Amino acid sequence: MKPQRRDAWPISDVARMAGVSPRTLRHYEERGLLAPAFTGANGYRFYGMTELLRLQRILLLRRLGLGLEAIAAILAGQTDEAEALAVHHRWLQEESQRLAQMAATVSATLETLKRGEAMDAQKMFRGFEENPYEDEARQRWGDARVDSSKEKLAALGNAGRQDLMQEARAINAELAACLEAGLAPSEPRVSAAVARHYRWVCAGWTPDKAGYVGLGTMYVQDPRFTVFYDSEIPGLAAYLAEAMKVWAEANLR
Repeated sequence: MKPQRRDAWPISDVARMAGVSPRTLRHYEERGLLAPAFTGANGYRFYGMTELLRLQRILLLRRLGLGLEAIAAILAGQTDEAEALAVHHRWLQEESQRLAQMAATVSATLETLKRGEAMDAQKMFRGFEENPYEDEARQRWGDARVDSSKEKLAALGNAGRQDLMQEARAINAELAACLEAGLAPSEPRVSAAVARHYRWVCAGWTPDKAGYVGLGTMYVQDPRFTVFYDSEIPGLAAYLAEAMKVWAEANLR
């Protein structure tokens, strides 16, 4: 075996240092995000400092919530990086403010309990809103659709909503298994998983073909959704979006 260069690290070492799996690094390579510096005669991938710096940037953008397509565009210089990061910086600030408000509310509750007093009911749930994006949803889809969705979800009760979240995790795991197995979006197993996804969506909203396809597009274009799906396995959001399009063409009007 050829001795390792002092300025290069094998994929196993890079994966360990970066806290990702070798499979993730290979996926980044397949997506054109991160090519190794060279491949050894035994097929092992090696990465130099240039590649490590690029990986650091990729992981930073992932932590900020960007999807792989958005990251690819930034790295290729097709997107204004400062503008993209400014948007995510704003989201991070908003989330930081919400968490700070929650911490302040809990702290105030603890102090009130220590004094043997009753907490002001109007102040007990500051920062605990379940959906910080409701205003945005109302602007995008209108009050009627958002109100209808909230009513449907409220009617499920706590147990029903927990079941809904468990189903979401199960669907994502099944889709991830399909992607990892290399199944095309049109394969029957994938279609069955998408049918479950459509029924899951219908718990709050019943989209037609255009609406469902549009939802899949949003999964790819909005980094907040992309990071949710890609956290299961890189590329899952785009895979699901394509599978949704295929399934909608065959099953919806």
